Amino acid sequence: MPVPTKEELQAALEARHGKERQDKWSAATVAICGLGGLGSNIALSLARAGVGHLILIDFDRVDITNLHRQQYMLAQLGQYKTEALADTLRTISPYIRLTTITERVTEENYREFLAPADVICEAFDSAEAKAMLVNCVLETMPGRYLVSASGMAGLGQANTIQTRRLTRHFYLCGDGVSDVNDGMCLVSSRVTLCAAHQAHAVLRILAEEYDV
Repeated sequence: MPVPTKEELQAALEARHGKERQDKWSAATVAICGLGGLGSNIALSLARAGVGHLILIDFDRVDITNLHRQQYMLAQLGQYKTEALADTLRTISPYIRLTTITERVTEENYREFLAPADVICEAFDSAEAKAMLVNCVLETMPGRYLVSASGMAGLGQANTIQTRRLTRHFYLCGDGVSDVNDGMCLVSSRVTLCAAHQAHAVLRILAEEYDV
């Protein structure tokens, strides 16, 4: 079967989401910082929703230990996550615009990387990296929306994962308690739940449907 045209895919998305809402998503740019269990799942959800431009940021390569919860395949082992995920996203949304940045996010480069984004997703594994990005964005990019995550480890109840709007531009998803550093495992289903919360928060922000 031939690949649908860009216009055909857009029409299909508009039929599901409504033209006004889809126009907002198609015009948006979202940065995803970290492409592990959270970030790779966020990216797939946003690509399927028709978000027009994703900035994919990660310095790491696909490892066998990633496969149980991250959106990578055996054939992609050893590839940079930015490149592997971009290949996957293009099979879902062939006309999506992707910017890949295969570098570690630091206090020195984050503003350059994130400047084009309407919404920024924090999806790091490291608590230190999470804190660095959140603090930097909130302190120096106060008008930019930031969707972060804290607490998705273990086999706790799914309903303890929630989305909270902490400030006008800062959303936090997760249970706020469970931490892999406390010896808890990362299970695909619960990590994906948290990623879905983040992706949904992004879509609501872009649609101007803000949480109270």
